[in-house]
Amino acid sequence: MLLEPKEDITYGPVQSRRLGSSLGINLFPGIRKQCSFDCIYCQYGFEKPISLHTALRGLPSIDEVMHAIVSHLKKLNTPPSYLTFSGNGEATLHPHFTGMVKALNELKNSHIPEARTAILSNSSSVDSPEIRAALELLDVRIMKLDAGTDDVFRRYNRPSLDVDFLSIVEGLARLDDVTIQTLMTGGPLGNNSTQHMAAWIDCLDSIRPEMIQLYSLDRTSPSAQITKLTPDQLETIAKRVRSSGHEVMVY
Repeated sequence: MLLEPKEDITYGPVQSRRLGSSLGINLFPGIRKQCSFDCIYCQYGFEKPISLHTALRGLPSIDEVMHAIVSHLKKLNTPPSYLTFSGNGEATLHPHFTGMVKALNELKNSHIPEARTAILSNSSSVDSPEIRAALELLDVRIMKLDAGTDDVFRRYNRPSLDVDFLSIVEGLARLDDVTIQTLMTGGPLGNNSTQHMAAWIDCLDSIRPEMIQLYSLDRTSPSAQITKLTPDQLETIAKRVRSSGHEVMVY
């Protein structure tokens, strides 16, 4: 079944497949996702994507977010390993994202210096120098790249019209120590085809990521036009990517 949007600023800690114990930081608490993508596999279901230039209002302030994190940490017997921007939408769309990152680093250093800061991002804003500078302040940058061509990007990630695929690839290539996350699926609208795989690997060659995290569906998809890949299928993809000189983890 699909997930309900998270209504609070913080959630978890969850046992993440990629980060272990992670306290989620949701900059878009409410009853709907707010994202520049409307991915065909989204665990929150379909919702019209938001333009990168939308002036979002009614969002929590930096002080409100930091207060929520501190309050949540006080309730935990064991501190999380990661403080992670994730949740209902794309964190970099928050108008004060840079300030959020700086404030989170200060909070971490004063409250749980052993933890690390992270983000799960769809990469839609990575061509912005200001956003890249903010991302560089985080310990871990896990950035989405599901497609190798604009055509697949448009039908698979279903972005806002002002999101440019080539700008994403170029922005990721300018980002240091980036981890790429890719969700592969089969089916009529999936992204697992031989021709597309070659184009996707070409993009990886340009980006030179530190690591590639490869996975498939873990929950119900809102679309019947994609299917979950088996572990063997994912390993076959990973082997091909490794042969191109990249590090890959399969989840």
